[in-house]
Amino acid sequence: MSNIFTVFKREFASYFATPVAYVFIVIFLLLAGAFTFYIGNFFERGQADLLPFFNFHPWLYLFLVPAVGMKLWSEERKSGTIELLLTLPITMWQAVVGKFLAAWAFIGIALALTFPLWITVDYLGSPDNGVIFASYLGSFLMAGAFLAIASCLSACTRNQVVAFILTVVVCFLFLLAGYPLVLNFFGSWAPLGVVDAVSGLSFLSHFSAIAKGVIDLRDVFYFTLTIGFWLYASAVVIDLKKAD
Repeated sequence: MSNIFTVFKREFASYFATPVAYVFIVIFLLLAGAFTFYIGNFFERGQADLLPFFNFHPWLYLFLVPAVGMKLWSEERKSGTIELLLTLPITMWQAVVGKFLAAWAFIGIALALTFPLWITVDYLGSPDNGVIFASYLGSFLMAGAFLAIASCLSACTRNQVVAFILTVVVCFLFLLAGYPLVLNFFGSWAPLGVVDAVSGLSFLSHFSAIAKGVIDLRDVFYFTLTIGFWLYASAVVIDLKKAD
């Protein structure tokens, strides 16, 4: 754990060493507010909840999380510092987890800074705070799943732009997995078990279930398993590309 924490501190501090982190947080907060109050018609709905706020999170993360994750390993490979990192007395898994947790914590800070919205809705009405808390938890877990995919695809290339595009495409597929258009496509030729499996991969389905206020362990397990799988894939890819 000490090695993971060492990598975590190194990576977390690097986010705030440049203005990029602050620009990301400002953009995230501005977009979250715009989607909630203008596109989501927060006041016109006349309901004391944050449903418009959380409804847009998957689409915000689709572009903003890959922007954070694209440099996780691409930057290390391009600058050559990955060799230095891997010569330290840490395992590949510790390096992958440490860098991932640092990026996840950074996204968590951006998410936590939206708390004035929660305060606003509490002031204007009597919302179900349990549902709001569950939605925040689901959003954070979903962001982790996006980020784990970004970590793996960042390890596949030295080019951050390529890593960003690949991550957006893969994450978009995970978002669309539960849509009727996709399910109808598979349902026209695939067995019911395959259709159910594809539907079960949808980030939207699992996030929406948690956002209703019911923290089902199956949904939590899905996001946790997704994060673990893609981080394991990251370690495998980095190990294979060490000589590149």
